[in-house]
Amino acid sequence: VQLQASGGGLVQPGGSLRLSCTVSGSRFSDIDMGWYRQPPGKQRELVATITSDGTTKYAASVKGRFTISRDDAKNMMYLQMNSLKPEDTAVYSCNSNYPFGGVRYNWGQGTLVTVSS
Repeated sequence: VQLQASGGGLVQPGGSLRLSCTVSGSRFSDIDMGWYRQPPGKQRELVATITSDGTTKYAASVKGRFTISRDDAKNMMYLQMNSLKPEDTAVYSCNSNYPFGGVRYNWGQGTLVTVSS
């Protein structure tokens, strides 16, 4: 499985961004997926997950502001991020939701999100 995140950039506080994750090499529709982020100097953390049947969960820090979704026909996953805060600054990556079981794939390219005025 190959993973690639894209869509990051510089945004002002209160702004929005939409991240995309391209998945290739496996049957994407069967995989429970997750978005992760690694702030500068900190450990990687799980931000949001979506199961193969579309059930979603969010970290408390992003609940109500971020929305995870998937398009199985396109082998794509998305993260809509609204009301961004400086503390959302991080490299965002995608993978399976391996903390809840299953295979952790090799980390692909992440995408940097910088929230700053």
